[in-house]
Amino acid sequence: MLFGTIVGSLADKQGRKRACITYCITYILSCITKHSPEYRILMIGRVLGGIATSLLFSAFESWLVAEHNKRGFEQQWLSLTFSKAIFIGNGLIAILSGLFGNLLVDSLSLGPVAPFDAAACFLAIGMAIIFSSWTENFGDPSENKDLLTQFRGAAIAIASDEKIALLGAIQSLFEGSMYTFVFLWTPALSPNDEEIPHGFIFATFMLASMLGSSLASRLMARSAPRVESYMQIVFVISSASLLLPIITNFLVAPSKVKGGSISFAGCLQLLGFCTFEACVGIFWPSIMKMRSQYIPEEARSTIMNFFRIPLNIFVCIVLYNVDAFPITIMFGMCSIFLFVASILQRRLMAISDKP
Repeated sequence: MLFGTIVGSLADKQGRKRACITYCITYILSCITKHSPEYRILMIGRVLGGIATSLLFSAFESWLVAEHNKRGFEQQWLSLTFSKAIFIGNGLIAILSGLFGNLLVDSLSLGPVAPFDAAACFLAIGMAIIFSSWTENFGDPSENKDLLTQFRGAAIAIASDEKIALLGAIQSLFEGSMYTFVFLWTPALSPNDEEIPHGFIFATFMLASMLGSSLASRLMARSAPRVESYMQIVFVISSASLLLPIITNFLVAPSKVKGGSISFAGCLQLLGFCTFEACVGIFWPSIMKMRSQYIPEEARSTIMNFFRIPLNIFVCIVLYNVDAFPITIMFGMCSIFLFVASILQRRLMAISDKP
């Protein structure tokens, strides 16, 4: 939240290609710190990881949109690129990476840090490709703007344009719920220390996300329904899917037996979680499409990093108080946030045609 927002916002001024190379370097350094048992070194690694994550979620998308527009490509191709990026990158590659990491640790017995070393190698290859084949593009290259002026300009853009403010609120609500879900699904499916196949379940989630992104590409290829329209339904479905742990807690008597395999209630929840992951698969390319439409080019990275500030604060608060509330309360809170996102999406749909 602190370091990533500042460094990520420099992409508009210093160049998006340079920011993407910086992402590769900072994450390689973060991976290297995993070899140290020293807490201070590991904490430096987390700071570098935070900076890299911020760049990952802003600089690459900003570079792509600017380059797409600079080359005069059709606007519709951008939607297809986003959906393919989520399908291949967040879905297929995530599954293959998990299997490859498992192979390095379990089958080849190279230790728990081996996947980080492998990641550093792939990052180096990616950095070489970026360095050799990408052209540079900027948001606002004017020399007289310092970082504080950039932040002020981004804040004014968000405050003066309701569409940007709504988009930021929607993104923070959905991603906040999504990151909370990441921490909650394991204890939800194994409340009595049931033996659940974590790797297989994660792969199933990624498959559901791939199906969602594939559906999103088909929806965005059509002129109707518009992204702003169908996302209302997606948020309502995602809200309902996270209510399943609460419903099953009331309807199905909890098992008192420790261990064993996944329970019937766990299977019902798993179905809801896969539905939520499918909604995540639809969300990513769709929010990218809306960001490309509504966020001004000159401050794209800065505004996108602004959106992540409330998200990071929310996740920190949730994780700090995760033991203070029952898991059903946490899921209920996420479900309410997603329902609020659907209401805000409805408002965005209503004003989307206004200049």
